[in-house]
Amino acid sequence: MNMSLEELGRIAFEYKSKIDGFKKVVLICTGTGCISSGAMKVFSALQNAIDAEGLIEKVLIKKTGCHGLCERGPIVVFGNNEILYQTVGKRNIDDDVRLLVSTIKDDVIAENLLYKGDDKTKRYVSTHDIPFYAGQTRLVLALNGIIDPEIIEDYIAHGGYRALIKAFSMERDEIIEWIEKSGLRGKGGGGFPTGVKWRSCKNAEGSIKYVLANGDEGDPGAFMDRSLMEGNPHAVLEGMIIGAYAIGSNQGYIYVRDEYPLAVERLQKAIEQARSYGFLGKDIIRSGFDFDIQIFRGGGAFVCGESTALMTSIEGKAGEPRAKYTHTVEKGLWERPTNLNNVETWATVPEIIDKGWEWFSSIGTEQSKGTKVFSLVGKVNNTGLVEVPMGITLKEIIFGLGGGIQGGKKFKAVQTGGPSGGCIPEEYIEMPVDFDSLTKLGSMMGSGGMIVMDERSCMVDVARYFLKFLVEESCGKCTPCREGVRRMYDIVDRICNGNGVSGDIEHLEELGRAISLGSLCGLGQSAPNPVLSTIKFFKDEYRMHIDEKKCPAGVCKALIKLRINPDRCTGCMRCSAECPVKCISGEKKQAHTIDQEKCIKCGTCYDVCRFDAVTIE
Repeated sequence: MNMSLEELGRIAFEYKSKIDGFKKVVLICTGTGCISSGAMKVFSALQNAIDAEGLIEKVLIKKTGCHGLCERGPIVVFGNNEILYQTVGKRNIDDDVRLLVSTIKDDVIAENLLYKGDDKTKRYVSTHDIPFYAGQTRLVLALNGIIDPEIIEDYIAHGGYRALIKAFSMERDEIIEWIEKSGLRGKGGGGFPTGVKWRSCKNAEGSIKYVLANGDEGDPGAFMDRSLMEGNPHAVLEGMIIGAYAIGSNQGYIYVRDEYPLAVERLQKAIEQARSYGFLGKDIIRSGFDFDIQIFRGGGAFVCGESTALMTSIEGKAGEPRAKYTHTVEKGLWERPTNLNNVETWATVPEIIDKGWEWFSSIGTEQSKGTKVFSLVGKVNNTGLVEVPMGITLKEIIFGLGGGIQGGKKFKAVQTGGPSGGCIPEEYIEMPVDFDSLTKLGSMMGSGGMIVMDERSCMVDVARYFLKFLVEESCGKCTPCREGVRRMYDIVDRICNGNGVSGDIEHLEELGRAISLGSLCGLGQSAPNPVLSTIKFFKDEYRMHIDEKKCPAGVCKALIKLRINPDRCTGCMRCSAECPVKCISGEKKQAHTIDQEKCIKCGTCYDVCRFDAVTIE
């Protein structure tokens, strides 16, 4: 197909005309998060109900990708991000669907399904008014929640592949120059200047070159890349095609972990659709340029998020890192020049080409341009997916977009950068979020995971959790990582179990420095970060575990005792009823007691007590 901007415009016009023929358009989030909450049941029930009312020709029910507000799914939006209904079907799907149908028929608002503010009284009608959305700058995620990711015409109708047509009218060096001037840095963790990488690969010797997209995403709590691939796969493809043209590559691969079946399915459909329109394959839009993309499904190893391990995995070998005596842009996949970027980085490229490098460069900070997508999870009210300009503060993200800490608890720390990142305490809550600021604190941007912790989080236990993950996920190739991280875990585990000894902290610091210096790949080099950052900012907590045999957060079971304050206990008997080992005794309306010999320290009594009578010592 001889595609041009005029032809794209025609396709867009025809699709928009089709959509405009409907009286109402209802958008239902069908990202993995909302699907797990019952979104497909809502979709089917609403479709059937509309059909039964004879409205099937007037109302379009449209599947979309992730809307971001995952805590409140399933999400249903009337119109183009105007009226948002949350937790649809969570209580009673039939009642909620009937309510939605009545809003369609009578053109009224379903008050009971609207988003409520922190005070639980104010209801928000439009997504534009909800603080979670109002504080974001959605560039990469702009079409998530709007387009149907399985319909290429919907993407085209919203400006898709316009950047590709424009790029093919530019010189290859000019495209790379735009990426360089934009200030785009890799969004997978390293933060390396994207344009510099592209130019190095273009100038590398060899006629065969490869373009790779890293969609492996193995960090606990991270789902940014998955949601992007599920919600707007064509943006990733378009960015890769532009990059391949600029570099001179004829073959691309998208590396996706096998645990992301929906992402794989939608990417595969997008690839087939792009081929049918002539955006992939031989002689793309009659330019003389050939390029195609294949999906490679990884086995779920965390280490395959590392560039060289990812490449060895594609080659059919064990996913192990290799020494980078030569950069992968010169010798990467099958010893050929290879350009690897994260899927978010690729999805940003069309925006830069379409709107100009000056536009992109105007967003963010001097050294960190544009936006970043984060998965905001943990002890925060609004968990979900957020996209913010670089330079925004942690406080703005956690308390502005996130709505503050669950249950009114006190904020304690936030972990950024995944298992290789660090924990940042409250005193740095006003710190800007950018590549360099996070690194200075011993953390990192990483792929964009952000885990919030409150006063009941034990930082020693947090370090233990991430060390355990890294021990299990280490490829075992190099000794510092294989043995060193295991040794760090053993020490921290011993501390949590009440067997810490003098010198453990210093030993952990020494081991951390040795592992960082001696490990083969970036994952091993950054593996000590969770321990080193928690020691740096929460050393007193380590000392209490070791010297006083106490866990101030009440998490480490070997170091706590649960007691009932007789002055606060009302004898409601809720704790005794919920106790799994029946170690709580007492008469109704009388103070209760805990049998310390039988208590397994599960904390159920603490959680269910409404009078703060249960204390942790």
